[in-house]
Amino acid sequence: MNLDQARAILVQEARELLAEMDAALLQIESGGYDREQINAVFRAAHTIKGSAGIFALDGLVGFTHVLESLLEQVRAGHTALDGRLLSLLLRCGDYIGSLVTAVEQSQESLEPNPLLRAQLLEELQAYLTPAPATVAPPAPVSAAPTALSGRWHISLRPYADVLRNGLDPLSFLRYLSKLGRIVSLHTLSDNLPEAQHFDAEASYLGYEIEFETSADQAAIEAAFEFIRDDSLLLLLAPHSSLADYERLLSRLPEPRARLAQILHDSGAITAAQLQRLLAQVEASAGITASAGPKQSKPGKQPRGQEQLFVKVEVCKLDELINLVGELVIAGAAASLSLRQGSPVAMQQANEVVTSLVEEIRDVSLSLRMVAVGEVFQRLPRVVRDLSKELDKDVELLITGADTELDKSMVERLAEPLLHIVRNALDHGIERAAQRVASGKRARGVLRLNAYHESGSIVIEVSDDGRGLDRQRIAAKAIEQGLLAPEQNLSDSELYRLIFAAGFSTAEEVTNLSGRGVGMDVVRSHIERLRGEVEVLSQPGQGTTVRIRLPLTLAIIDGFQVRVADEAFVLPLEQVVECVDLGQHRDLNDLLNLRGEPLPFVRLRSLFGLTAPAGGRESLVVVQFGNSRAGVVVDQLLGELQAVIKPLGHIFAQNKLLSGSTILGDGSVALILDVGHLIQRAVSRAEAFALSQSAAGTGHTTVG
Repeated sequence: MNLDQARAILVQEARELLAEMDAALLQIESGGYDREQINAVFRAAHTIKGSAGIFALDGLVGFTHVLESLLEQVRAGHTALDGRLLSLLLRCGDYIGSLVTAVEQSQESLEPNPLLRAQLLEELQAYLTPAPATVAPPAPVSAAPTALSGRWHISLRPYADVLRNGLDPLSFLRYLSKLGRIVSLHTLSDNLPEAQHFDAEASYLGYEIEFETSADQAAIEAAFEFIRDDSLLLLLAPHSSLADYERLLSRLPEPRARLAQILHDSGAITAAQLQRLLAQVEASAGITASAGPKQSKPGKQPRGQEQLFVKVEVCKLDELINLVGELVIAGAAASLSLRQGSPVAMQQANEVVTSLVEEIRDVSLSLRMVAVGEVFQRLPRVVRDLSKELDKDVELLITGADTELDKSMVERLAEPLLHIVRNALDHGIERAAQRVASGKRARGVLRLNAYHESGSIVIEVSDDGRGLDRQRIAAKAIEQGLLAPEQNLSDSELYRLIFAAGFSTAEEVTNLSGRGVGMDVVRSHIERLRGEVEVLSQPGQGTTVRIRLPLTLAIIDGFQVRVADEAFVLPLEQVVECVDLGQHRDLNDLLNLRGEPLPFVRLRSLFGLTAPAGGRESLVVVQFGNSRAGVVVDQLLGELQAVIKPLGHIFAQNKLLSGSTILGDGSVALILDVGHLIQRAVSRAEAFALSQSAAGTGHTTVG
């Protein structure tokens, strides 16, 4: 592992820990003091400090050290955790996040916000100032052990693979110096091999350290937290007995007499004690001491390595490896059947290989799936801060956080959800007095929900606020030229106007809204993800913004159709049924399918394609959400697996297409966007119905 990889791990782990810290603090704020949550916050800060110390990130280490000291006071009960302190801790977490971002950008030497750092440190130090005895009486002597002051002796023997695991022992020694003073350091090179056997990536050195500090044993051991599993670490407290030193020597690999001399040279023992120790060592040769500090088991993986490098369940990887093994065997069988020239054997081998490829595809896609809660977990803090800024009492309820979607979509969902939540808090939910006056609970409710439906993931953001004002939206749309005064739109069509760029019904500009930005960002982001956003609202009861997205952007099960000489692919999970239109040529934009009105579109007309006269046509019924429509095609070619390829710049603005795929014969087929096809079909059908209603025109019946 190189240094850049290790730094990337530090950044990733730090962000995960900061998210855990935020969640724990918000849990304390909503549910009251919880010792376990406080311990979680302390562990997060402590781990970040330790990781930063490895890379000598002094700015990050120094700040988190002060924060850790205050958290230790809170854990010990010496400092009360009130609302003001909770807000300070949350702001400190945000500042640490900016330091981590600087590390990610290789700008750790530049202070991102000097004024903020000085302000936060000043507030932290105010809490760290010892309070008068009348305010907080001292804790009982038994509450916490007193740290020993004096010289500690540390024996460190890194294992051979420590460097390969990305750990530098010297970094830990540099960090140790921040806890006190290294009085003496002896480097042992007994394990150095001959030059011809020397491995540049192996660690051969050991260290005997005399360390002066007022820190306790736990603090010293914490300095070596990330290397303990990759080394032998032994500590001796100040004023240890000669028997303790004897046990120490018995656990180290070097000659005891030489180690005893090092103890004397470093000032750990006197000359008289050295003679007595040598005598005791000689007398007790061959006896293994059983006491002493606990030694970590060699060969254990460094802390967090599996979580950092493998973000999927191990059982999924095992399943994938097993399937690959079966595929190798099936490939060998296919080669054998080809050499034998047996058509039956070749067909059977092909079926087995095809089946295994499908299974491997499914397992591989499952590796990309992550819980949408990864996005949801960022929003409680947003709701908390904005509700305080807006002076509103809001409760956030999250359901379906374990619903999975493609990890490539998770990050791109964060910004749209943020804008929707901000809009709900600012425009939707009223202040407590207004809610009580209208007969509601004083506390507003904001709900986040996610679930799977028809091969898609649906994310809903709902509030129980005032709802959308239809007349106000229409007036604003007319004012901005988005709507003609004589137009009469349905609720869904009118509400869709709030996603227009620059559209806002806010009467005044605030820090959050009124400039007409935000919701247009939501629409553009969701459309780039091949998704759809819908608004449902009831005046006085609330608003729901519903986002519908495909589960993956990589591979889909498709249904292939042909129009003229062109092939198209529809997502299989959105195909409901196929109907033979037979001799019905005189179709309009709406037909009656077994008693149900069904809008439809002809791909031939949409794409300007020509086909021989007299050919048979088929109707493919597709569904997106709760909407259905028909797609008229010339041929039904059946199912296939489609690897989605992005469209070029020329076709990027065509909303009817979501991508392309390469077929088995090397030709290219366009993948249709079912959501926009249905919108096109519904719009055409509504326009046709309005134009024909006066004439009383009937509809063709199929089925």
